[in-house]
Amino acid sequence: MPAKNVIKSFVEGGYYHIYNRGVAKQNIFPTEKDYRTFLYFLKEYLLPPEHQDLKNPKEIIPRRKPLNCNKQVHLLAYCLMPNHFHLLIKNLVERGMEKFMRALATSYSGYFNRTYQRVGPLFQGRYKAVLIERDEQFVYVSKYIHQNPKELLAKDGPLCSYPYSSYPNYLGKRKQDWVDTNEIFAFFSQKFPQQEYKVFVEELEEYPKDIASLLLE
Repeated sequence: MPAKNVIKSFVEGGYYHIYNRGVAKQNIFPTEKDYRTFLYFLKEYLLPPEHQDLKNPKEIIPRRKPLNCNKQVHLLAYCLMPNHFHLLIKNLVERGMEKFMRALATSYSGYFNRTYQRVGPLFQGRYKAVLIERDEQFVYVSKYIHQNPKELLAKDGPLCSYPYSSYPNYLGKRKQDWVDTNEIFAFFSQKFPQQEYKVFVEELEEYPKDIASLLLE
């Protein structure tokens, strides 16, 4: 029987919570450079090839052949944790998600194995993907993703201080053109979306019962 949430095909126009962890729950981001490298791959695959941010000679990874994934998937939220990652993605075309995730996993695994002189798989099998079917699930998954670093921060440390999450984009503290905040903000006030979203993410409450199946196993 296939593992739960391991999907072989994706709905065109569907929203997915994507997640994976290191094999045997090992750390997949031992250093700051590793986090930055994973984020660079996200940026490289999600921005148009001609985008100015891809022309910086100081980037840590040489530019490779563009995949034009920006026309196939949109990234709405992300969070990188020491031994796993979360992505909230809109799949624009039938095989867009598959192409994007294969490139991301292959590129980062190759970088990681070269850097740490290791062989074998880095991730615990294929990434997991779960289809989001209702508006309430959509906004709560974004909240769950952005709340993930809470356990890593000092007591009462602000969530927006965590550097490897898209949450600062939602508070207007950072802009990454490869992160689309518009679709989630559409569920909040047009006048004060950032403030309302901050209250929603940071308030303490239990998740609705039908959200559990969408979260990390």
